[in-house]
Amino acid sequence: MTVQPDDGLSLAAEFPDATHEQWQRLVEGVLRKSGKEVSGEAAEAALSTKLEDGLITRPLYTAPPDDGDGTGFPGFAPFVRGGTPEGTTASGWDVRQRIAGGDPVRVNEAALADLENGTTSLWLTVGPGGLPAEDLGRALDGVYLDLAPIALDAGAEYPAAARALFALYEERGVAPQDARASLGIDPLGHEARTGEALDLPAAATLARGTAASWPGVRALTVDALPFHEAGGSAAEELGLSLSTGVAYLRALTEAGLTADAAFGQIEFRYAATADQFLTIAKLRAARRLWARIAEACGSPEAGAQRQHAVTSPVMMTRRDPWVNMLRTTVACMAAGVGGADSVTVLPFDSELGLPDAFARRIARNTSTVLVEESHLARVIDPAGGSYYVETLTDELAHAAWEFFRTVEKAGGQEAALRSGLVAERLAATWAARSKKLATRREPITGVSEFPLLSEKPVVREPLPAAPTGGLPRVRRDEAYETLRARSDAHLAATGARPRIFLAALGPAAAHTGRATFASNLFQAGGIEPVHDPVSVNPDTAAAAYAASGADGMAVLCSSDALYEEQAEAVAAALRSAGATTVFLAGRPGTAEQAVDEYVFAGCDAVAVLSSVLDRMGVSS
Repeated sequence: MTVQPDDGLSLAAEFPDATHEQWQRLVEGVLRKSGKEVSGEAAEAALSTKLEDGLITRPLYTAPPDDGDGTGFPGFAPFVRGGTPEGTTASGWDVRQRIAGGDPVRVNEAALADLENGTTSLWLTVGPGGLPAEDLGRALDGVYLDLAPIALDAGAEYPAAARALFALYEERGVAPQDARASLGIDPLGHEARTGEALDLPAAATLARGTAASWPGVRALTVDALPFHEAGGSAAEELGLSLSTGVAYLRALTEAGLTADAAFGQIEFRYAATADQFLTIAKLRAARRLWARIAEACGSPEAGAQRQHAVTSPVMMTRRDPWVNMLRTTVACMAAGVGGADSVTVLPFDSELGLPDAFARRIARNTSTVLVEESHLARVIDPAGGSYYVETLTDELAHAAWEFFRTVEKAGGQEAALRSGLVAERLAATWAARSKKLATRREPITGVSEFPLLSEKPVVREPLPAAPTGGLPRVRRDEAYETLRARSDAHLAATGARPRIFLAALGPAAAHTGRATFASNLFQAGGIEPVHDPVSVNPDTAAAAYAASGADGMAVLCSSDALYEEQAEAVAAALRSAGATTVFLAGRPGTAEQAVDEYVFAGCDAVAVLSSVLDRMGVSS
């Protein structure tokens, strides 16, 4: 007899609820099959992932015993779910396109094309590396300034840039209440970038005048990108942005602004990465943390943080740059879901030079597709309520708050920058991450994983020189880029890339996995893997190696069983044909009498590849 539930939908109504402990026992069984004898919490921990900042991602999240809604509602403190009641449901987030370059005619052409095709605000560089302030009017010719907000990045030239923009508003009859802009004044961010100190009280004085005369314009920007680009973690990015924001609040109130007005003069800029959940949690945590600062200042209702998210420059690659379109799509989605007010998608070729029209079109259309076709903006804080996202938001907020307190105890952001505390902390974080990148524990698709040596280079006009003198700018691909550049130079000089011979033993089922692993690893360093169409054996290995054109190196690829049977004989044959070093793809210690070195999952690929290139005579 069929039992029909009362509501017709509760298909599991007759089954007892499973418990967390029952699930853990199932996990134990799965791990036991892979040779891991762990139980209970240890079984769950075996499937967990360690993140930066001491955070851990568990494989399963369930409601905590005291599950309650401590995140509030959009538009209300602590603003975790959004800074405004309506979120971005009306028209989506602000699509803010960055335009680089100092030619006002070309900037104008790009600006008009962007605004006519989906961009809703413009982000311009003024001063060194960008537009002269006096050319701002030409660059914005034909732009309806009462409709299109303008964000400036002027560094030390901010007084001239602000004057030029205000003069342009007056010249074109834009009413003060209709002007929407961000002057981008960031003295401490400029010092982090360049090492050059700017006068913070002078910036606060300008902000006071802006608040009085241009109510829709924010003067100060807390740009966390310098910390992100120096290798900082999510919690460090948040903690340093908080400390910078607090320094600006102090300066603004000392300049005569009320606390509420001071909060209204600050915008925050954060990096959005392809780690979607971490980006979502970071933006939510940032709003919660800033709301806590506002509460402490006696202005709880003014603590809705205005956020500008920019897809991470650190994650962008120069090799196989097309993959950057996938990275920026995920990052843009995470920024939108995380509640960013404005989102800038960097073009996929932005690390190669000045982006071309195609790259710019794809960048702006990324937001358009996510808003208009995927409908991500229809729901405010769609990740809210997810046990994982809420837990990650909370843990990240606590980690960031602890680092913020460390910086404040050291005298605040200005003192921490000048004492070296910030640089040392970020350098240590990047050093730890660099090890993950070097061992490919943090993979880079198209660079350290599945590289394409035959790809044609993408060439762009050079970018204006970036400011230097402050914190370093790191990139995830930099170690592999150095190796690939060596290979490119060798190719240009000799007509061929450095080569290594893959000696595949036995049937495909035995060698395919390790041959694929070795092929990917060596190509990540610009080393071309060469292998015989048919697997080799002790009788054919020497001839196959001689025909390969390999540069003194070979790597055995097969199963442990075949290594035991054939590794010694095949290695001897390879050496007789001229191989000076024989690697084995597999566990260290396997056939150790037969081979010289090993490549395996978790080995330091950068160190191995650099050493191989050295021994092949490839110049550094």
